[in-house]
Amino acid sequence: MTTPAVISLTDITKVYDTGEIQVHALRGVNLEILSGEFVAIMGASGTGKSTLLNILGCLDHPTEGSFLLDGVPVHTLNRDQMADIRNSKIGFVFQSFNLLQRTTAQENVLVPLLYNRREKIDDMKERATTALTRVGLGERIFSHPNQLSGGQQQRVAIARAMVNKPSLILADEPTGNLDSRTSLEILALFQDLNRQGVTVIMVTHEPDVAQYTKRIIEMKDGRILRESRLSVPRDADEELRKLPAEEE
Repeated sequence: MTTPAVISLTDITKVYDTGEIQVHALRGVNLEILSGEFVAIMGASGTGKSTLLNILGCLDHPTEGSFLLDGVPVHTLNRDQMADIRNSKIGFVFQSFNLLQRTTAQENVLVPLLYNRREKIDDMKERATTALTRVGLGERIFSHPNQLSGGQQQRVAIARAMVNKPSLILADEPTGNLDSRTSLEILALFQDLNRQGVTVIMVTHEPDVAQYTKRIIEMKDGRILRESRLSVPRDADEELRKLPAEEE
């Protein structure tokens, strides 16, 4: 049985017109990502990887080209239709966490659920608590971001990304602000989600981080330069077990 393509890009270009100059961020990108893949997108600053992630996340339209998400031609949709797809199919995790500072962890995770309001608020709170428990924060649901470490804040962001049970998670430099141990803990969470069938696409500039994915796509000057597959990705849980125990 053939694994279905979650994402299919054909000749995608993105041009930003500032009035005085045109910036060609993407130059004819062709890419297919199958259901259940864990993909790293790499490249130096300005190579187009964040622009590509914004298009994949239905946050931006390509200038030209075709983008199918689960067979739906996203490039033909209007803003409201793209928002519906974002909320139902995609979870986002960012380097800067993007948490609401004056609300609790539980309230932050609730945000994607509030767009639909198809459930009672108590049911939504239960789903948020379940998601936080799944990332190891079941005892911190009423903590505010300033009461949490960077790693804990990123766990809240991951819980928020997965609360709607998306089929696709997009992560933009999710370990960029974290120390080595915490980065491994976050990568272990992504690997666990991926083992459960979630497709994960992660932008990173760190080759070591990319080694925990199954496929690496390298970009340069708005194009895909090369790609490779890892027959045996590194196991984040295994690497964590090798670290010395933290002092109390």
